[in-house]
Amino acid sequence: MIRLAHADDLGLLQDIERAAGEAFRSLGMDQIADDEPLPVDELQTYVAAGRAWVYVDGLDFPVAYLLTDVVDGNAHVEQVSVHPEQAHQGFGRELLHAARIWARGHGMQRQTLSTFRDVPWNAPYYRRLGFEMLDAGSWGPELARLMEHEAELGLTRWPRVAMWRPVVPPR
Repeated sequence: MIRLAHADDLGLLQDIERAAGEAFRSLGMDQIADDEPLPVDELQTYVAAGRAWVYVDGLDFPVAYLLTDVVDGNAHVEQVSVHPEQAHQGFGRELLHAARIWARGHGMQRQTLSTFRDVPWNAPYYRRLGFEMLDAGSWGPELARLMEHEAELGLTRWPRVAMWRPVVPPR
């Protein structure tokens, strides 16, 4: 089940991200695996704004989460993580859908994200969910700054891409 995240969930969100990040080690991306999750006060900002969702088990224990920003007037997926013990059950897909519905309800036209091009559970996964590559010439100013910031952090050591899909699915 999906619900909005609560302040009590924040430590668990950090644990989920740390556990999910370990998969990057198998690709030689230790820097990504070692990256610390957002601090609790930053996560609280998402909770207070109603832009943090969790997928919970039958005991209301978070096993996956998603954070959304507003970037260039679009719903931008800041983070989506699924605990590896709960992977491959569609929880990430369902969280992305919940954020898509939120975006539609807020009058947005697109859902965007930035991700690693060649990591199997990144760009190839999002492509299967209907996201398309967004070339740099069509980035808005906020997305361009975000991609520049990611480059400054060294994330472009591995190819990064911006992707988008419409908030209203095509018929």
